[in-house]
Amino acid sequence: MEIKMKIEGLMVDPVTNMPIVILKDERNDRVLPIWVGIFEANAIALRIEEIETPRPMTHDLLCNVLDSLQASVKKIVVSELKDNTYFARIHLDVDGVAREIDARPSDAIALALRTEAPIFVDQEVLEKSRSLDEDGRPSDAERLRRWLEDLDPNDFSKYEM
Repeated sequence: MEIKMKIEGLMVDPVTNMPIVILKDERNDRVLPIWVGIFEANAIALRIEEIETPRPMTHDLLCNVLDSLQASVKKIVVSELKDNTYFARIHLDVDGVAREIDARPSDAIALALRTEAPIFVDQEVLEKSRSLDEDGRPSDAERLRRWLEDLDPNDFSKYEM
C-alpha cells in the first residue's frame, strides 16, 4: 500500500551535517527522513523556495525533455529500503502508456516538485525505516524520526538549511 506524503521541509542533520528531506504523511502521523546529497538538496530547495535560475538546472532539463516527448509524471514512489538506501520509482504516462523509471528518491522528489506530481511512500518502507540497529537500539533514522515527530513546527526553522 502506498501512503501519500508531503515535503515537510529540508534540514541539516545536526550530527552528520548532511541534508535531510523530511516527508510527512497527510494525517501527520508518520515522518520519513531521507538523507540526500547537497546538490539534490539544493535542487529541492530551489523549487520549494520558488527560485528561478537563469538557465535550466538538471531537473528542469528533465522536465523539458518529458514535455517535448509529451510524457507526464503521474507520481513518484519511495518504493524500497535496502541496506540503509532508499529507492524510488517515477511513474510516467507516455502517450497513454504507463512506464516506471528507477530513481534516487532525491531526484524523484525534485522532479515531483517541478511537475506537481504526488509523492508516495510504500508502507513497507515506512515500517522498515522504524528499525532497530544490531544491538536492539533505535537506529539513527529512528531516533531522528522520533525527534522530528516531537518537534514543535514553530521550532522547525531553527534547523533549516
